[in-house]
Amino acid sequence: MISVLIPTYNYTIFPLVQKVHQLLAAEKIDFEIICLDDASTNQSSIDENEEINALDHASYQVLKVNIGRSRIRNLLADTAKFDWLLFLDADVMPIKDEFIKNYLKFISNEHDIIYGGIKYIPNKPDAAQLLRWHYGNLREALDTEKRSRKPYVSFLTLNFLIRKSVFKKVKFNEDIPNLRHEDTLFSYQLQQAEVPILHINNPVYHLGIESSKEFLRKSLDSLKAALYFKQHKLIDPDYIKILAFHKKLKKIKLDRAAASLPKSTLRHIERNLLGPKPSLRLFDLYRLYHLIQLDRNA
Repeated sequence: MISVLIPTYNYTIFPLVQKVHQLLAAEKIDFEIICLDDASTNQSSIDENEEINALDHASYQVLKVNIGRSRIRNLLADTAKFDWLLFLDADVMPIKDEFIKNYLKFISNEHDIIYGGIKYIPNKPDAAQLLRWHYGNLREALDTEKRSRKPYVSFLTLNFLIRKSVFKKVKFNEDIPNLRHEDTLFSYQLQQAEVPILHINNPVYHLGIESSKEFLRKSLDSLKAALYFKQHKLIDPDYIKILAFHKKLKKIKLDRAAASLPKSTLRHIERNLLGPKPSLRLFDLYRLYHLIQLDRNA
């Protein structure tokens, strides 16, 4: 009935697999859990993850070479034997014991893809991780009503159930650089294919909160990916909020002003973002500045 698909890289997923395995077994349905490791370099996580192979209907395999986030998800889907695919990121954990049951309620001919949502643990993390935590809580951890208003833009690929036949028609684009935003392009392709997304209240906790410094680095990668999509006409610029805003600025010739931030101001913004009270408005300005620089140098 369900193939649970978990890609991982340098992350211990055995606790996640144990939990999901327990919830699946309780429902007394046919299932499999397939875990593919994208050529991890952390032997400790590999050793712990090897325990997955001792569980019934579960497997863990380490790839010989790193193939990237898009290809590994497509490979997982190709390997799956059941009609429904439940994609989970390595760094998530179901919040409620009804997690599988809640998805099973919506398996029918009426729905092709179901997104359960995401939450962050309420307790604040270390000060060095606050930017990611604030961003996640305010921009990603949306309730069902808010997500349903913009069903494609608010869709994330870390916790969703999809009919295998539908996934095969869309898939993740393997030709794009292995940067970020592959989930954004995937949701855009779903929109273009007119595949409706059902949003339900069935979230997972996102546990893998990176440092603010690392999150800034990944955010710049996301900008490069978004710009690549626009330049190669893979996506409507209006679909990604920061691209749409940049487009408006260029139209009224205000992009130069946004790109002329003094270095002292930029350093001040970076100190704020890496500090104990990061401002998401400054984060948006920081990203816009770097997007304009990337666009000019393209």
